[in-house]
Amino acid sequence: MQQDLATRDAVAFEPAYQTETTVAAALVGHLAELGVEQAYGVIGGAIGVLFDALEESPIEVRHFRHESGAAFAAAEAYFASGKPAVVFTTTGPGTLNALTGLTAARWEGAKVILISGSTSAPQRGRWATQETSAYTLPQDALYGTGPLFDFALRLEHAAEFPELARRLSIGLARPGGFVAHVGLPIGLQASRVDLPRHRPRTTLAVPVAPAEEVRYCAGLLQADPFAIWVGFGARHAGDLVLELAQRARARVFCSPRAKGVFPEHHELFVGVTGIGGHSSVAEYMTQMQPRRVLVLGSRLGEATSFWDPDLEPAEGFIHVDVDPTVPGVAYPDCHTHGVQAEIGRFLEALLEHFPRREDEARILAGPHHPRWSELEATAEQDGEPAGVVRPQAVMRAVQRHVIDGSEALVMSECGNAFAWCNHYLRFPAAARYRVSTLFGSMGHCAAGVVGAALARGGKAVAVVGDGSMLMNSEISTAVQYRAPAVWVVLNDAGYGMCESSQRVLGLATGQLSMPCVDFVALARAMGADGARVERAADLDGAFEQAMAAELPFVIDVRVDPGEPSPLMERFESLLKQGSSKSVAGWDL
Repeated sequence: MQQDLATRDAVAFEPAYQTETTVAAALVGHLAELGVEQAYGVIGGAIGVLFDALEESPIEVRHFRHESGAAFAAAEAYFASGKPAVVFTTTGPGTLNALTGLTAARWEGAKVILISGSTSAPQRGRWATQETSAYTLPQDALYGTGPLFDFALRLEHAAEFPELARRLSIGLARPGGFVAHVGLPIGLQASRVDLPRHRPRTTLAVPVAPAEEVRYCAGLLQADPFAIWVGFGARHAGDLVLELAQRARARVFCSPRAKGVFPEHHELFVGVTGIGGHSSVAEYMTQMQPRRVLVLGSRLGEATSFWDPDLEPAEGFIHVDVDPTVPGVAYPDCHTHGVQAEIGRFLEALLEHFPRREDEARILAGPHHPRWSELEATAEQDGEPAGVVRPQAVMRAVQRHVIDGSEALVMSECGNAFAWCNHYLRFPAAARYRVSTLFGSMGHCAAGVVGAALARGGKAVAVVGDGSMLMNSEISTAVQYRAPAVWVVLNDAGYGMCESSQRVLGLATGQLSMPCVDFVALARAMGADGARVERAADLDGAFEQAMAAELPFVIDVRVDPGEPSPLMERFESLLKQGSSKSVAGWDL
């Protein structure tokens, strides 16, 4: 994977300008200079000129079947390549359709630019087809900086272009994510714009903690045993996290999104927290009671922590993040020392205070990350259910054929799929796993896998539920562009996680099952290939076919709907205990 912009000391962009061109061509050319290599979207009459400019540019254009799928694909293309991506949509429904995927992109920390059509001023308020104006849609939300966008602007005059170019340069250069919206009125796209002869230059430095701050943190950590809680924001600093853990003999646990940042087979690894996580983490915290926890690049939100008080250290958190507003939010009653810094630079400085030691290899006592045999012990039963496969067997196949047997990316979808994957899969390194636990939109990975496969130029495998697959799979798009995408569908003919939670709470479940879909037939109807699996013995053959396939491939696995996911096991356990803890949106 290419180095993310946030990990560099400084980033400079120098767009190569012509003297005059159209507004649409100028914007597309500027984005290409800023590193955009791929654009995802759906054409419409209001962006015909923009679409033409994209087609004439070095940017690869991928025409999707739905704007939300395009937005999810753009977000995952960013994480797969480290390059910002463009989403293009027409006015009205086209723009609104993309908002779910763009919101996911922002919550995930992607760099994505939406370029949408907008109704020209003379036609506003006159019932123009698919009108996008103050008469029809909320302008502050669409064209203002706020919860949806880091930056948004509807360009009203060609003279605004230089300022737009400058702001996009700054946004894409800054650490972390950047999701922007540029609205282009129909009549403006073909307007001529004079471009400045002097190239604007944007240089931004990543935040670095002062030496005295690092020294203070080192003193706190050296005073007593501590643990390390790794988040997705530390994904580019995995080697440094490993080095610190070994020198300090500190135990490590991670958020679901950070699986693999610290090798999950390492003896110092305790487990995964949050959705689908492991009880070994809470056991370690209560039994070994480390005085402090060093948090690296995690918001510690509900999907990562459940705000579990058992995970609070006695002396509090040292919380390092590039965003200074993050530390202290998830655990307001726990003492938190916040540090704004890029994780890699902070760890490099911190390691100077932790010299190598002869007993580095000695492992502290206490709970360890559960091994496959331990995890499977509670799931072992005599025989195999007729006509269905236990999800644990699917996870074994993913581990064997995809994680251990290839360099493919694995993605898991919101629902039981990400609970199974978070709990069972083991990753040796970062950049091998993607999961959206915070926004958690169904259809994210089902469509995002296409963008990831195209951007990385190699296999990407999405583990999804049948509900998500029916929402937004973009198989047809994958076939058109020969994306090496694989879908592993956990087909239980229903909304499994919702049904399980409703049943546990004693609530209605009558509408949550659905007719069983033959996803292999569906895939083949669109030009892809697939294999149906109804016995665990057939999993190996199906995965071998999928990983060797040149076409997009669907593995349709009829899974046992009665097998409780790891999240539901925790849910039921807390109910039995009469707990008041929160689990994934429900207060128990």
